[in-house]
Amino acid sequence: MTTEQDVLGRIKALTEEEHELRQKAQQGSIDSAEEHERLKNLEVALDQCWDLLRQRRALRVAGGNPDEAQARPGSEVEGYLQ
Repeated sequence: MTTEQDVLGRIKALTEEEHELRQKAQQGSIDSAEEHERLKNLEVALDQCWDLLRQRRALRVAGGNPDEAQARPGSEVEGYLQ
């Protein structure tokens, strides 16, 4: 079972990883192609986490069970319209 605290912890860890990656890129420790690919993967993972968190909160507000929320595939969460 994934709790909101678990999801928030994952978001924090991914955000920290993103900051570290950007620092390494500025320092020249990694090349831009590697940075771009890893950032893309991080962005998808973050979008999935935020989507899962929104699902959990919506279920709770609607009187449902937040534990029924499930992570959606990256292709789905990246396809949402703004």
